[in-house]
Amino acid sequence: MTEEVRTEFHQLMDEVRADLVQMGGMVAEGISAVTAALLAGDIGSADQIIAADDELDLLSLEAEEKCVQLLALQQPVAVDLRTILTDLRMISEIERSGDLVTNIAKAVARLHGVELEPRLRGLIDRMREQAVKLTAKAMDAYAERDAGLASVLNDMDDVLDDLHNTYIVAVFESHELGKIIIQHAVQLAVVGRFYERIGDHAVNVAERVEFLVTGELPEHLGANRARARREQEEM
Repeated sequence: MTEEVRTEFHQLMDEVRADLVQMGGMVAEGISAVTAALLAGDIGSADQIIAADDELDLLSLEAEEKCVQLLALQQPVAVDLRTILTDLRMISEIERSGDLVTNIAKAVARLHGVELEPRLRGLIDRMREQAVKLTAKAMDAYAERDAGLASVLNDMDDVLDDLHNTYIVAVFESHELGKIIIQHAVQLAVVGRFYERIGDHAVNVAERVEFLVTGELPEHLGANRARARREQEEM
């Protein structure tokens, strides 16, 4: 491999890294923007958020094409290969989070005119806050190659899961009290699920960072236990 090709290879890897960080930032900003639109019943802003998802899709496609180019440019091994495989998985995770932001935006029109009681509004905003934190921390861990930071995301996600569970109960209590009709209660419950899923994708990104740094994924531990049991049974 010539020095020129090697330089091009690492420049492309740096570009993909920058693309992913930018995508993560777009998602984090989108979570806050769509929550503001949801709480304000702002259909115009929601439509802009839906249209903006095209930019995230384009960036994810370009990043994926760069990864394919990297694989074709040389036959990467060890850390370089692990980095490219991690990036490919992360592109998908971040893009799916963007889709979830879009799904929340689409719900704004369906919930237009619905008066949300303060408790529901507060829980939605707290889910927003935690989803943004998870996304930002996951991307920080990736940018800094920090497996320790990545490892704390499971506990952070537990907070979002608890908020989600509390929110679901509050939604249907609001319906039982006659404050919202069942169709709106179901739509609000679905919106809550979107926030919860954004957290799950952030955790998946963090797990990929741990794989990038250590070469191990959480499921490897389970696979190793299964392999050991299988070997024991064959003895």
